[in-house]
Amino acid sequence: MNTFHVQNFGCRASQADGAALEASLTAKGLAPTAEARDANLVVLNTCTVTASADQDVRQLIRRVQRENPDAKILVTGCYAQRSSEEIAAFDGVSWVVGNSHKGAIGDIVTENPAPYHAEIHVGDIFAQNEFFTAPVEGPAGDRSRPNLKIQDGCNNRCSFCIIPSVRGKSRSAQQDWVLAETERLAQAGYPEIVLTGINLGRWGREWGSGRQLPDLLRRMIEETSIGLIRLSSIEPMDFSDGLLDLMATSPRIAQHVHAPLQSGSDTVLRRMHRKYRPRHYEDRIRRAHSLMPDAAIGADVMVGFPGETEAEFQQSVDFIESLPFSYLHVFTYSERPGTKAVDMATPVPMEVRRERNRILQTISARKNQEFRRRQIGKRFPAVTISDLGIALTTNYIRVELAQPTPAKQRIEVELGSVSDRGMREAKPLLVLG
Repeated sequence: MNTFHVQNFGCRASQADGAALEASLTAKGLAPTAEARDANLVVLNTCTVTASADQDVRQLIRRVQRENPDAKILVTGCYAQRSSEEIAAFDGVSWVVGNSHKGAIGDIVTENPAPYHAEIHVGDIFAQNEFFTAPVEGPAGDRSRPNLKIQDGCNNRCSFCIIPSVRGKSRSAQQDWVLAETERLAQAGYPEIVLTGINLGRWGREWGSGRQLPDLLRRMIEETSIGLIRLSSIEPMDFSDGLLDLMATSPRIAQHVHAPLQSGSDTVLRRMHRKYRPRHYEDRIRRAHSLMPDAAIGADVMVGFPGETEAEFQQSVDFIESLPFSYLHVFTYSERPGTKAVDMATPVPMEVRRERNRILQTISARKNQEFRRRQIGKRFPAVTISDLGIALTTNYIRVELAQPTPAKQRIEVELGSVSDRGMREAKPLLVLG
């Protein structure tokens, strides 16, 4: 084998893992290819958060086998950790490597001949202490806004979520490594980075040193030259006053709050084993909005959780309507073997789940358009994300620029009219550097 292709599924943390895999395989002398059909080795870096995520992987295994029958297929990631035997049964799969052994993939594929039958490398993920990551940059990731994973694993036990059992306990990247990688990306010309993790707000907590995410952010601001830091999803109660105050006062942290809600019903949150109630969540969102009135505020919401009644769903609808969200990520509940929720009584019929999803998607679209309309005539820093004239503002609005502009530029835009997916620039851009 002398060429490889990595296909990533799922969250930003998984994308960062995929970048680390590319780096490790390149270090072993293999060359990346743009397409799976041109590679000797195809690595599928999987997600397993829903049944459809598993199905996407199975379909791609079959397609790779059909289009590139001579390729060796290695399946890794969360689905591999959860269901290694299931994946190993597929024709064409040479290796199944769980998250527990992801850091050894370079050695596995180069130091051992490909087995006749699928070889499984999966161990106890809770014994995993290694922090496996690399920034997603260049061909593997966003050309302007690379992901930097600084945390992995989760110590929560939400009743619907399989992720802790496939990612393991919470663990954090060391501060000095984060600072060095941030500065490296800044020197490489990236104007923005996106900090990511499985439970990002828990960064540093396991050390017992008192160091938390706001402390790391302050050091990043003081000791690196990165233009903008954007935070990916953070659990609502980890949006402390200190973190929100820092976001509101530092021009180098994007005013973008994404706090998973899951449900606006107190009783559903209790069955989900979430650690907050609607009143707690509302307090954090309203404080964020009062400090940053133009900030993008987004949430993950799940519909169709077992036992969710019409009254409970309406509580979610009313709660969401009452808060200043600019967008929602709406998910239909998916049964995950190995979670407590899968054995709960009174499953919601799938057609009801789909209808509730549709209702919330409609609310999300309306709230997003209202949010964008409120921004007309305002000026914001932004980063160009496409050579075709597309930029993203600090408050997460996609802007169509008046003229083509190279990617990776820091600019300032005045927002004009609302478009189908974002907004149009009102006046020619101002390049900031």
